Amino acid sequence: MTIAGTDPTGGAGIQADLKTFSAHGAYGMSVITAVVAQNTREVRGFVALEPGFVAEQLAAVFEDVRVDAVKIGMVANAGIAEAIAVSLDRHARCPVVLDPVMIAKSGDRLLEQDAVDAIRGLLVPRSTIITPNLPEASVLLERDTEIADLACMRDALGELSMLGSEWVLLKGGHLGSGDSVDMLVGAGGMIELAAARIGTVNDHGTGCTLSAAIAALLPSNEVEKAVRLAKGYLTDALRHADGLDVGAGHGPVHHFHALWKN
Repeated sequence: MTIAGTDPTGGAGIQADLKTFSAHGAYGMSVITAVVAQNTREVRGFVALEPGFVAEQLAAVFEDVRVDAVKIGMVANAGIAEAIAVSLDRHARCPVVLDPVMIAKSGDRLLEQDAVDAIRGLLVPRSTIITPNLPEASVLLERDTEIADLACMRDALGELSMLGSEWVLLKGGHLGSGDSVDMLVGAGGMIELAAARIGTVNDHGTGCTLSAAIAALLPSNEVEKAVRLAKGYLTDALRHADGLDVGAGHGPVHHFHALWKN
């Protein structure tokens, strides 16, 4: 089940999560937190749903269908974060993947200011794994300076692991180095995961896609293996992204690259 906001162009948010679940042979379910007016170039605005209605959606799913994994994306505000936390405590007996969505690819904010503390205090400690990128990690750690290199990433990873999740995957895509290096820390210690950087502007929804892939893989894999497989899937989805022709900005990755015939 994905708990997230929408993307009318289908490249990120709920739509990207459901595509990713399907690509992995998982049955996808969704709880919407916010309706977002966005495309491949910009976010024009969003309307957050009432926390009570988000809670009603969560209860409707949990009380009727077995949930094998939960992925949390755009939370929008503190009230919704609180509703999710209560629901997880009441119902969830499965892995929880938290992608702390704060800023869209276009640079537009997808989070009200009061939600940062709620995500840090309520949702991170309830998560099996969190998957922040570097700007999101800086916000979670209340840093004024950028995480600018691999040494800074290692320092930030240690601080992030103290926030309470079982595992942390810190994504290094914003460094802009030759390879895309992510860092994973948890029960198995710290591991660096490098992949070739793909030269494409069609990278809309990469964070949503990676976290959704991890959620789809966790019920049948250990965390490290799930992360490795998910990273491989995203790399291939980026490699095939230019085969799509969607939008005039940052187009989506190709979620169905292994399933669709050219």
